[in-house]
Amino acid sequence: MAEEPGCVYCAQWNAQIGPIYGKTGEGAAAPLRRIDITAPLPDDITLARSINFTPTFVLLIDNKEVSRLEGYPGEDFFWGLVGMMLERNGIPFEIKSDTGSDDT
Repeated sequence: MAEEPGCVYCAQWNAQIGPIYGKTGEGAAAPLRRIDITAPLPDDITLARSINFTPTFVLLIDNKEVSRLEGYPGEDFFWGLVGMMLERNGIPFEIKSDTGSDDT
């Protein structure tokens, strides 16, 4: 996740998704690594193009960009878009129930 200080949409993502992302199938398949776009890009990351918007979610395979989601479209759309990124790149993930209940 590329972010910058003062980014309102980054703060919104942090409040709505941040606490649960690592507990989801998507989070297990694509662990979150945060980078500040005002700092130099870490040497171990290769981007397809520069990052101009925050937040930007960059999917990396072997530390190379294969897909990205620019902006935060809100909680309702975020999960579907991230899921599509993973599927298009052949990355399996498990959709976990958010209820925590067992209906069997």
